[in-house]
Amino acid sequence: MAFFDLVDFDHHEQVVFCSDEETGLKAIIAVHSTKLGAAVGGCRMWDYASDEEALVDVLRLSRGMTYKNAMAGLTMGGGKSVIIGNAKEIKSEALFKAFGNALNGLGGRYVSAEDVNITTADIAIANTVTPYVTGTEGKSGNPAPFTALGTFLGIKAAVKHKLGTGDLTGLRIAIQGLGSVGYYLCEHLHKAGAKLVVTDLNQEALDKVATEFGADVVGLNEIYDQDVDVYAPCALGATINDSTIDRIKAKIVAGCANNQLAEPRHDHALVERGILYAPDYVINAGGIINVSFEEDYCIDQATAKVEEIYSTLLDVFNKADAENKPTGMVADEMAREIIARGGK
Repeated sequence: MAFFDLVDFDHHEQVVFCSDEETGLKAIIAVHSTKLGAAVGGCRMWDYASDEEALVDVLRLSRGMTYKNAMAGLTMGGGKSVIIGNAKEIKSEALFKAFGNALNGLGGRYVSAEDVNITTADIAIANTVTPYVTGTEGKSGNPAPFTALGTFLGIKAAVKHKLGTGDLTGLRIAIQGLGSVGYYLCEHLHKAGAKLVVTDLNQEALDKVATEFGADVVGLNEIYDQDVDVYAPCALGATINDSTIDRIKAKIVAGCANNQLAEPRHDHALVERGILYAPDYVINAGGIINVSFEEDYCIDQATAKVEEIYSTLLDVFNKADAENKPTGMVADEMAREIIARGGK
């Protein structure tokens, strides 16, 4: 495999492959950019089909973190890490200590936090051997509620821009994925009067949302065909692809998943179908914004900063209209401009 020729290699500053035979740790850490500060981004644990799939994922995620942190106005660079394996089978205290030791090897260039299948308790274990973690209990804590809040406000911004209303009452919103962020998002949307259509692998999560919020439950592959106003991808990435894009009836795609577009060309494809796309790394920045207040934590200040996502997205939408460009392309250009001028 020609690593430097990979489509998803974007001049990353550093990519580190980590292993520990005793604990079974197999991890990849990708530092995309430290131009705005130390690279910060969560660690996810996933049972990837291949090492190459894991590599592509961490390359894309780390690049997204660079742009996410820039667009959120944070003095942080972008990085990400993945641990390869089934979380139900390989998690152990020793494994997360080994991961912490791997973080030490980067000397602070990359700071990790929790992400898919990683909890604040797991991060706390790593924290016993390394200072290079964030989002810890007793400080900024679990970022999921803030990611959900930012996504909720982003949906409101998209509805305002596309549908001309600030009221979600009666709007039908399809939510794909009911992890901790997806659940909190459902809670916000339900309180705002939206009608929910949901899907997930976890039947217990489906039952909970159906009972508490009156959500309609559909099959995993049926979520794309629903007659809804908003499609909110909140699971893993690449659900906007050649197989699904023509099935989406929603006028808005706005969710908290990372890397929602399978390929950059799907940004254009959404425009061609008259669908407004809220760029994923802009709408889902609430968690990292909260984490940025880790030291001397103040929930009010963190929440106020998360609320800026609403106006940031309106800026992206308006600029895209003015320049007749897809919103994802415009957000990328805006992020690169911020990085080029050192975040100022």
